[in-house]
Amino acid sequence: MAVLHRISSRQAERAGAEPIIIFRIGSLGDTIVALPCFHQIARSFPDSRRILLTNIAASQKVAPTETVLAGSGLIDGVIHLPASPRTLRGLRKLRAAIRATGADTLIYVADRSMVSTLRDLAFFRWCGIRHVIGAPIGGDLRRPRIDRATGCVEFEAARLARCLAPLGQIDLDDPGIWDLRLRPREIESARRWLRPVEACGFVAVNIGGKVARKDWGDDNWTALLRVMAVRCADLALVFFGSADEFERAGKLAAVWPNLRLNLCGRLAPRESAAAMRNALFFVGHDSGPLHLAAAVGVPCVGIYGNFNEPKWWHPVGSCHRIIHDMRGVRSITPEAVDAAIGSVVAAISTRAQPSAARARA
Repeated sequence: MAVLHRISSRQAERAGAEPIIIFRIGSLGDTIVALPCFHQIARSFPDSRRILLTNIAASQKVAPTETVLAGSGLIDGVIHLPASPRTLRGLRKLRAAIRATGADTLIYVADRSMVSTLRDLAFFRWCGIRHVIGAPIGGDLRRPRIDRATGCVEFEAARLARCLAPLGQIDLDDPGIWDLRLRPREIESARRWLRPVEACGFVAVNIGGKVARKDWGDDNWTALLRVMAVRCADLALVFFGSADEFERAGKLAAVWPNLRLNLCGRLAPRESAAAMRNALFFVGHDSGPLHLAAAVGVPCVGIYGNFNEPKWWHPVGSCHRIIHDMRGVRSITPEAVDAAIGSVVAAISTRAQPSAARARA
């Protein structure tokens, strides 16, 4: 329950500053989607000690929120919620940890039911929190808005940004708002892991995820990699994901004619981001690694089924190509994904041509 040790000299300098609590639960994708909120909070409270209140990962497949943010300067410490089922004793310990911070302001960046939100607010008041910013009490804040012309819902990142409107407008098109603030040692670690494929470009791939309904299936992945090989035969494949996906990724990689590298379970989330930013593009399921790739500016080809409504949990940005089929992810054909890959490759080539022309001039 204790707040983690401070992790930078800058945080030590803020030791006497007014503390705030940031409440955000979830895993890798949830954290990346909320990244603009963390940047806005840092801009609004630059001298405060920003302490994350979050959940403990339920399984090894789930990357805890703090593994994405630690070392970024966006948070200074972590308090963990007690594991379920929660007891009165556990809640008392949590209350003591919150009160020990001295914070009386909490930023609410959580996606919870109305009942859970009201219960949270009552608990935080019991903990001595007097000011809560961002709790989605109003109906318009609780769900994403729907575009009547297209029928698509707004990005979850946009809904969260609306909840934090009291802190100012958040521009989701600003690349800086997605900055993970990768450290030199994370970038160097990624470079070492990528050494086997440094002689050629590579495609980042993620075949897994913690939700079975999002899994496209090995038959589809095998078919896609075979048709992809015609278009991208000179590129390497680098697989990213959790440790339990290592063997599966290795079997699928066998159909690829060029270099392949299996990094499933080998890298921490921030190291994965540092490695993926070197990819030509990313292809994968609706998953945390997809959002991680998008955050570092890599064009993504996303494979989405009927787990969420179209656009809601898509990555923000016009460079991405999302295939979203509400009949279910297995209704998406390898040919449709390959066509999306072709569109991404063509867009990358178009952007590269003016740069090459300028270089020759």
